[in-house]
Amino acid sequence: MSTNLLTPRLLLRPLLVTDAEGLFALDSDPEVHRYLGNNPVTSITTCYDVIQNVQQQYEDNGIGRWAIIDRETQDFIGWAGLKYEQGRMPGVAHYYDLGYRLRRPYWGQGIATEAAMFWLQYGFELLQLPEIGAVTHVDNIGSNTILRKIGLRFKETFQYDEETQCNWYALEPTAWKK
Repeated sequence: MSTNLLTPRLLLRPLLVTDAEGLFALDSDPEVHRYLGNNPVTSITTCYDVIQNVQQQYEDNGIGRWAIIDRETQDFIGWAGLKYEQGRMPGVAHYYDLGYRLRRPYWGQGIATEAAMFWLQYGFELLQLPEIGAVTHVDNIGSNTILRKIGLRFKETFQYDEETQCNWYALEPTAWKK
């Protein structure tokens, strides 16, 4: 997976070991982890492990989260992409998860929406996926808004763990084309 993909403002590319510092800036921010279990990373070593895990997903599944780079500044913004998930959703054996995470200075600029729209198109047109899903914390207004805005349809609220309620969204290619 060495292809670079472009949107109007973004360069999307596979995560590299050289992204560890940017990933640490992202995932060490408590506000970024507010709806992700409030467990920000405390060591850059964790980021190297995450990158290695994502690179293994590229090999195993042909997809995974990709780095989002600002085309103008070359700054690491965060990541987005599709991930093959198994056993995460109650009652769903496996699915393709649309996800994104951005560094806080890039919030509110439409970047997550731009990247998510790209990955929907990529998943349906190039990969011919039968469905794309997404999970977000019920209180994460920003993410819930983005998922609805890009056309994913709310399916249900479920209990993720003892403390966390999440919303499940999904979309099929026929509904996306409308």
